[in-house]
Amino acid sequence: MLKITTLYDNYPKVEGLETAWGFACLVEFDDTVVMFDTGGDAAVLAHNLDALKVDLSPVQALVLSHDHGDHTGGLSEALRRRPGLKVYVCRSFSQHTKNLISDGGGELSLVSEPVEIAPGIWSTGELGGAIPEQSLVVLTPAGSVVITGCAHPGIVNIVRRAKELAPGGVELVLGGFHLGGAPEATVKRIIDQLKELGVHRLSPSHCTGDAAIAQFRRAFGEDYIPGGVGTVFEL
Repeated sequence: MLKITTLYDNYPKVEGLETAWGFACLVEFDDTVVMFDTGGDAAVLAHNLDALKVDLSPVQALVLSHDHGDHTGGLSEALRRRPGLKVYVCRSFSQHTKNLISDGGGELSLVSEPVEIAPGIWSTGELGGAIPEQSLVVLTPAGSVVITGCAHPGIVNIVRRAKELAPGGVELVLGGFHLGGAPEATVKRIIDQLKELGVHRLSPSHCTGDAAIAQFRRAFGEDYIPGGVGTVFEL
């Protein structure tokens, strides 16, 4: 069974949780628990963890998508709650962030190529571009689930990499798609490409942009899932 809980997002969803610019989620897959990103503010992350009654002690790994503060800002809180946590970062991360992990008691693991973080949970590896980034791919019996931080390398490129890791359908894509301000025609082309790649459902949030989210909602209909902090996906 797969359960993904959004711990941090700038879109509201569940009453009592705080919103702030950034993204983080908890991935529970069979007997494995992995955290993806930490949001931008340690205090907001702490509030939401407490409000959701989420215990980080079972977390086996933390994966940071890219080296931007809205995804790494809660790192100190994650390490405080889960000392010795193994943290996967792209090899291109700054030495400053790497030092924060090591000095905070985390175990640093550098990622270049795709790597299996835990059984059935893969990093796409560091995908290039102006801002290198890694995403998560969870291999479920229903198809793969792709989780993105900001999708700086392009959401279509990320899904293509996911299909290299797990040929077949993509059941769900969620997270930030980085399309704020993108022309309608660009988003339409992305929608068409995602459908061609076999994406069944999707839940764009964080940096996707309101206009782009509205397009995805219209295009995917009942297969569009509203995102936001506190959203729980179960598969």
